[in-house]
This record gives sequence, structure tokens and C-alpha cells, in this order.
Amino acid sequence: MRAVSAIALAISGLLLSDIAVQAQNKDASKPVVLKGATLIDGLGGKPIADSVLVIKDGRISAAGDAKSVKAPSGAEVVDLKGKTIMPGMISNHSHIGIVRGLKASPDNYNREYIISQLRQWEAYGVTTITSLGLNAAEFYDLRADLHSGKAPGADIFGADRGIGVALGAPPVAIVPVGPSQVYRPDTPEAARQAIKEMAGRKTDLVKIWLDDFGKLLPVKVKPEVYAAAVDESHKNKLRVAFHINDLEDAQAALKAGADIIAHGIRDKEVDAPTIDLMKKGATWYVPTLALDDSNFIFADKAKVAADPFVNRALDPAVKTQLEDPAWQQKVHDAPGSERARKALAMNQKNLMTLYKAGINIGFGSDSGVGLRFPGVAEHRELDLMVEAGLTPLQALTIATSGAAKLLKLDDRGVLKAGKLADLVVLDADPSADISNAHKISAVWHRGRPVAGSIATFAQR
Repeated sequence: MRAVSAIALAISGLLLSDIAVQAQNKDASKPVVLKGATLIDGLGGKPIADSVLVIKDGRISAAGDAKSVKAPSGAEVVDLKGKTIMPGMISNHSHIGIVRGLKASPDNYNREYIISQLRQWEAYGVTTITSLGLNAAEFYDLRADLHSGKAPGADIFGADRGIGVALGAPPVAIVPVGPSQVYRPDTPEAARQAIKEMAGRKTDLVKIWLDDFGKLLPVKVKPEVYAAAVDESHKNKLRVAFHINDLEDAQAALKAGADIIAHGIRDKEVDAPTIDLMKKGATWYVPTLALDDSNFIFADKAKVAADPFVNRALDPAVKTQLEDPAWQQKVHDAPGSERARKALAMNQKNLMTLYKAGINIGFGSDSGVGLRFPGVAEHRELDLMVEAGLTPLQALTIATSGAAKLLKLDDRGVLKAGKLADLVVLDADPSADISNAHKISAVWHRGRPVAGSIATFAQR
């Protein structure tokens, strides 16, 4: 684990924050008390003013208002008056080791680069991610090291390789991963064997690509193949996430027993039968609004990339591309961008329909692929959820305790006694204005202030 004396994250000016200065040189055996901040606990209730949060051995031992929680004797006290504390965010849909700069390549799946990505997620307040498929063998050693705190960065869970189809999804032209990063079975028997192998490696989830990418791909996984994969997964007590785009595919996945719909429905409005299927299966729905948004936003609104909060996360080659007026104009005018704008609008509408219907909503942005930069994409997802009609507090609750529930994690996502001390300290209250989630003063992971700055973790 990183020492308690580590320098806390400071975004503004890339200087040491007051919190980091106070956190230096503390006795690791002593409790640490964060006092005076407004506390957003992740459960969706009204933020607690003038809070006290006690950290001991990497976990929260107490949290609440100053009247009900007292600092233990001998504790190190950090005054956070004027700040806001929220749980670290949890991504239910990301990818590691796929894209580096502007290049997608199997060579990017290596420990050094992936850890740099995980550190970037962590620096942006995303303390746990789910690498939803396309994982190579290195994933399992990484997962063990992140779970135990032997490696720096966001903790990781994953869906092993996942199930696709030859000549179809995931398309090699867009995601050129190695043969050991995805299964493409063509028979039910081969699908079952793939699931057995992934279960033997103790994958957290299974991923199945059912989309044909807007009819750009000639084939989809056959119903008998994905049905066998779901059946074998459930026999091995594994839950299945389906990659979809269309309502029809979502319905097919739900009828096959999907546990998670891993992308929003973007071609049509969700209907009552689809909602009924989701309720019957207690299915989770991860809208990934940032997926379509990333296909046009940097061209339509150049100021987004110029924002220092975003800009610090960018590889130099990516910066050059995003700042190029010719590239901006080309992308702005492209037919695909107009399709993406319409898809985003439909996705946002369907999110609100499903949220109001009581469907379980997860949190993810498909970060780590395309122009969805680790950490930045999760913040963009928050913005888009609020733009869709959720209140800031509803979006934050989905991104913390909701995302933890999807992963069946009962040790994080909430700031209360017994939970991991994964938290973000902000200069302003994001429940009042979601853009305040960008004003990160410090990130604490498992009770320790995270070392470094956003610039340190930019993708290189």
C-alpha cells in the first residue's frame, strides 16, 4: 500500500493541496479524522453538513455529523471545512490496454501501460473499474495485485475475454485485439467450452457482443450460441452482460437470460414488454451515454477538450487531433456524427423511462476505448445523466452505491462504518451542481491519500 505520507491529488495548478500537506508524515497506526466537510454518503440522502469521517486501517470506522461522531483520542485530524466528500466512483463498463494515444493494438495490453491507465482513473476519483471483456492473460495477476493493494491505481474486476463472432462483433477494424483476448465460438458446444475456461480462471462476469454495429457487420452471434453461453454461465454462477444497441437485440438478450444490458438502447423508445422483461430478470441497465457523445462532442464543442480538467488526461497525439480545425469540421459534418447525436438523445430518453420504472441502473462510459479517456469519460457520463433529467444526487448515487450493487460489492460505494475508505474530496458540492464533481481537491483510496497529479497519469 502507498504510505499515508503520500502526496494527495491536487488538480488546480498541480500544486500540493492543503489536504495533502496535512496528510503528510502521519503515523499509519493512528486513526485519521476528516472533519468539517459536507458528506455525500452515496445512499442518496440529503448531504450531511459539518461531517466527521474516521478512517482506521483503510476502512471507515465512523461517519456522520459532528454531533453524533467524535474524533477518537490521538487521531490525526484534517480540517476540510468548505469541502465536500463523496465516495469514489465505480465503473461497471470500461476497458484496459486497448487504446494508447490514437492507436488500438494488442501490444497495448501490458502491465506498465494498464497501471498508468488505472492510476489515471484513480486520479479522477474512479477508484474501481470493470474491464468488460477483451482481457488477456495478464488480467488475473493485475486483478490480484490491485485487490491486495500491491499495485497502484483503481481496483479492477472484469469479464475475461468475452464472446463474439467471427467477421462480426467486436469488429477487428475498430478493436484489433489479439486472439487470446476474445472468443468467437460458432457452435453451442464451443460456447460452453469458452465459458468453462473463463469460469476456471474465476472471471467476475461474462460479456457477449450481440450488436452488429448499425448493420455495418455481416453477422451476429447465433441465438443458439449465445443461449448456450448464458446457460453455461448461469450453471457456473456467472452473470452475463450483453453488448447491444437496438431494442430488438435487447429483447433477445433479456429473453435469453441477460443479467446486465451493457449499453443503452438507442434506436427506439423502450416499451412496456421490455421493461417487464427487465423487472422479471432483475436486470441491470448500463446506459453508457458517453459512448455516442464521444463520437461528436470534441468536434461540436472544442472547448470541452480545451478544459484543463480534460486536457490533462490527453496523449499529445490526441491533443493535436482534437485541436485540428480540419478534423473538427470533418467529424462535425460526418453522417456518423448525426447518427450519434440522435442515438444519444434516444439513450437519454430511455434512461429516464427506465429509471422512473424502477429498473436497476448501473454506471459506465465504455472508457478506455475511442475518445473515452479514463476518468474523464466517467465525469462526462455524470454530466450527461443530469442532462437527461436525473438530479445530480441521483446520478452520483448510481455512480457509487448503485454501481457497487451491480458488482455485488458490499465493501465500497458508500461512506459509512465498515466500508473501504475510497473517497473523493471536492472544493464544491456536486449535489448542487454536477460540474462541481470536476473540482477535485484530493482522492483517498483504501484510506490513503493518492500520490501525484492528473498530469502524471496522462496517457502516454
